[in-house]
Amino acid sequence: MGTDIYTDPATRRSFTTPPYLYDPHPDHAPNLRAMVEQVRDTDPVNHPAHYTRHPSGVECIQITEHMTFCMGNAVKYIWRAGEKGNQLQDLKKARWYIDREISRLEGK
Repeated sequence: MGTDIYTDPATRRSFTTPPYLYDPHPDHAPNLRAMVEQVRDTDPVNHPAHYTRHPSGVECIQITEHMTFCMGNAVKYIWRAGEKGNQLQDLKKARWYIDREISRLEGK
């Protein structure tokens, strides 16, 4: 089965994805425009989605920048636990940073 190629008559740009994914039209996909705008509004470098979804509206770094490295990382992993998939792994990472901070405080 071949791949369909679409060509935009105005720009003569060819692509394999249906044109409405590039220029969403409400008649083609009513919810697609909102999804495209949401993706366009995310900033994975300055404001990653898994740090900005908290219901408080506070971004994790606003809290953690006032902590030691290990404490900040522990809070970060708890804050986003499960947002990127494996909640148990995130909580274990938080525990690892807490244990490291405890060792530092105990002088070990």
